[in-house]
Amino acid sequence: MAISDNTRGALYMTGSMAAFTVNDACMKSLSGELPLFQAILLRSIAVIAFLGFMAWRAGSFRTPIARRDQLLIALRTVVEIAAAFFFISALFHLPIADVTAILQALPLTVTLAGAVFLGEAVGWKRLVAILIGFAGVMLILRPPLLFGEGSGFSVYSIYVLLAVACVTVRDLCARRISVAVPSMTIALSAAVGVMSLGAVGSLTQPWQPVSATSLLWLAGASFFVIGGYIFSVSAMRSGEIGFVAPFRYTSLIVALLLGLLIFGDWPDNLTLLGSAIVVATGLFTLYRERKTAKRQRAGLRLR
Repeated sequence: MAISDNTRGALYMTGSMAAFTVNDACMKSLSGELPLFQAILLRSIAVIAFLGFMAWRAGSFRTPIARRDQLLIALRTVVEIAAAFFFISALFHLPIADVTAILQALPLTVTLAGAVFLGEAVGWKRLVAILIGFAGVMLILRPPLLFGEGSGFSVYSIYVLLAVACVTVRDLCARRISVAVPSMTIALSAAVGVMSLGAVGSLTQPWQPVSATSLLWLAGASFFVIGGYIFSVSAMRSGEIGFVAPFRYTSLIVALLLGLLIFGDWPDNLTLLGSAIVVATGLFTLYRERKTAKRQRAGLRLR
């Protein structure tokens, strides 16, 4: 039976989020096996080999890139490096479901940053949703200033917030890069940057022998992160973005299941409540953006 483009896009997005989250679980499993930077470097080698081959097949290396786009790609790569460091560091020390839940605030932070730095129109309903969503993030993090000592807050909680900030800047850069620049070129630049982080950082840490278990986790991380890239590109090319984008929240369901099955972690009630608030406000924000885009298209047609 034939399926619609929207359904296909939703399936691709779900597959992408599941693949990226399984990759996160594989990387977290390496935390007791390999040093942080060694794990990043070894995974990056496989990712770059794949993306480089795909970019070569697509002829991306032959596409000239304007100076402005080069600067934006460079900035995007720098914040991608920072995001990888903060995110994987937090992932090594915090429950995977908690880290994934906080990342679900990205639609809120991107919307707010777009309004502040790019002058994009954001109505009061979305602003209220963003504030409520940030309150949900606070329920997950529980900073001592609000919840007292012993709340479980640590420096790695701050790392997750810094990762969200870096990814927000990354996504804003992507919005400003010309559509003429191939997606594979942008992704490959980021992957090379992250590999450089692993290479330089590994010089500061003693290397550990890669056991058979570590090799399996590395192979799984490489396989699933590549699958995540493939599915995410396919998702953006299938169906309407406004319909497909909300399915990114399936990553939280996958993270909850993996946290329980692999690491024996299950969030407490406050974390679950905060996660529900973040997801609900994020979905509302995406819904409002979709309605606004439809009104704008209708206005253009009337002209």
